[in-house]
Amino acid sequence: MTRVKRGSIARRFRKGILDFASGFRGAHSRLFRAANQQEERSLACAYVDRKNRKRKFRRLWIARINAAARKNGLTYSSMVHSLCQNQVFINRKTLAQVATTDGYCFSRLVRTINGGKD
Repeated sequence: MTRVKRGSIARRFRKGILDFASGFRGAHSRLFRAANQQEERSLACAYVDRKNRKRKFRRLWIARINAAARKNGLTYSSMVHSLCQNQVFINRKTLAQVATTDGYCFSRLVRTINGGKD
């Protein structure tokens, strides 16, 4: 069987990986084998962290809503329960944004779901 050297194709493949790894430190940006392993690991970590970012933001929103709800005499869980009972469907991101930027509007919302009793 004849030998195939893969000159330009292999070079293009290696160059692509080394370009991807150009910001890495030390041998991870210069040596192909180390860069290849580091690229695989970095892409795997990026995939996992995209999922974790969603979790972290949700935790942040819940903490902000809880803090604002406690200022108005409720807990987070009782507020979310009241929202569901009164069929007020606001997602946590929007609710947290209202809680941090417009306290008056948030307190009016709490009063509305409590039926006006404070």
